[in-house]
Amino acid sequence: MAIEKVKAFFAAHGIEKRIREFDTSSATVELAAQALNCEPSHIAKSISFKVNDTPVLIVTSGDAKIDNPKYKSQFGTKAKMLTPEETVELIGHAVGGVCPFAVNEGVAVYLDESLKRFETVFPACGSSNSVIELTLDELEKLSSPVSWVDVCKGWNTPEN
Repeated sequence: MAIEKVKAFFAAHGIEKRIREFDTSSATVELAAQALNCEPSHIAKSISFKVNDTPVLIVTSGDAKIDNPKYKSQFGTKAKMLTPEETVELIGHAVGGVCPFAVNEGVAVYLDESLKRFETVFPACGSSNSVIELTLDELEKLSSPVSWVDVCKGWNTPEN
């Protein structure tokens, strides 16, 4: 089970006790925000793609959407999400629990600029009912991203 891999990964960093597991699903941004009683924007959602032959994970804020022209400019190809089956096979986590921790070898992780407006965010932990609160520094250290990218829209409106 993916959550066990993530727990072991976090145990190696001494933070496994910070994982929160719920009796209800936190598989979507909305459900996670309800479970945490926070704004959806504070949820760090991980979206799976394939660029050429490389599985790619982009972690964005919960209120951001992939901007196709920005994505194509960054990666040189059209954004095409992995199917749920491909996500399990290539990333190592099932949809609803996808996170940038304890992923399969060869997965390229990117963090989107939409996250930078928060001190802390809540990514999943490998299951559809788990999260952890991390600072952006912790998220960056633990996810070992290739880089920060700007491939989203919908989050940087004047009221944000």
